[in-house]
Amino acid sequence: MKLAIVGATGVVGTKMIEMVEQYEIPFDELVLFSSKRSSGKKLTVKGETYIVQELTEEKTADGFDYVIMSAGGSTSEKFAPLFEQSGAIVIDNSSFWRMHEDIDLIVPEINAPLFKRNIIANPNCSTIQSVIALQPLYDTFGIKRVHYATYQSVSGSGAGGIRDLEEGAKGAEPTTYPKPIYNNVIPQIDVFLDDGYTKEEVKMIDETKKILGDDSLQVTATCVRVPVISSHSVQINVTLAQPACEEEVRDAFRNIPHIVLMDNPAEGVYPTPYEATDENEIYVGRIRKDPTLENTFHVWCVGDNILKGAAQNTVQILKSLIDHK
Repeated sequence: MKLAIVGATGVVGTKMIEMVEQYEIPFDELVLFSSKRSSGKKLTVKGETYIVQELTEEKTADGFDYVIMSAGGSTSEKFAPLFEQSGAIVIDNSSFWRMHEDIDLIVPEINAPLFKRNIIANPNCSTIQSVIALQPLYDTFGIKRVHYATYQSVSGSGAGGIRDLEEGAKGAEPTTYPKPIYNNVIPQIDVFLDDGYTKEEVKMIDETKKILGDDSLQVTATCVRVPVISSHSVQINVTLAQPACEEEVRDAFRNIPHIVLMDNPAEGVYPTPYEATDENEIYVGRIRKDPTLENTFHVWCVGDNILKGAAQNTVQILKSLIDHK
C-alpha cells in the first residue's frame, strides 16, 4: 500500500504521523508532502527517515492508494481531485469539502462513508468532539435542539495561534488573531457572515446535522477563542426528544470506549483541557438539567483538538478503510 501525507510538517501533519505509528497503519511506501517552503525537511516515521517533498501536480499521479491531507482549503481544492483522478482515496482535514453533497463527512464512531466520491472529509475539530458527546443521547432519547458555546484553544489556529499566545505574554502584537489572545477571550473564530454568525459557527451547525443525518435538528452556536494551548471545551445545551432524568443522561455515556465520564462536581471531578490534552478520548461532565427549558440538559465536553479533532480522526478513517477493504 502506498500512502501520502500532505502537510506533513504542520501541527496536525506531525500528529498524523504519530497516529499512523500508533494505529500501526501498514504501508509499503510512504511519501511526505509539504509546501515548497518546508520541502527538504527530514522526518522520522517508524524508525525510518523521510525527506519531505514539495507537492506538485505531477506527483499526484504517482500511484497512491491513500492520501491524508492537512494543508488548507486551497491546497485541498486543487490537489484532492487530482489524487482522486489518479485512483487514490483522499481523506481531507480542511473545511473545503465538508458540506459538498457528494462528499462523506465522517466520524468513525458514528458513521461510515458511502463513497459517492473517493474524497472523504474530516469534520471541524469542535464538531467532532461535540457529535461524539451527542450521539449516545441521540441514539437513546432523540434530540430536538442543540446550542453550542465553545472555548477553543489556540492550537486550533496552528503554529500562528500558539505564537500569538506565547509571544503575547511577552508583549508582542498578534499576527494571527484580530485582537490579543494573551489574557483575553476573543468571540470570533473565522470571518463574520452577513447574519452575524462566524464561519466556524456555521460549520458546527451544518456539520452536526450532516454527521447525525438529521436536517430537522435545531442547532445554533457561539464559538470563542480562549488563551489555552491545547484542547477545546464545548458547553452543550441539548433538548431531548424523549423525557429523561440526569442519571439517565449520565448512564447514556457509561461504558462507551471513546468517552470518559467525569461527573462528580462535589468532589471536584469534571473534565478540563488539562485532562484531555494528549488523550484520544472525549471527556464529558457537569451534566445537569436546564430548568428554563423542557427536557433540556447541560453537558460539558472536552477533547484534544489536534488529536481526535483532526489527526486522530483522519487516521481512524484510514484504518477503518484498510480494515474493511
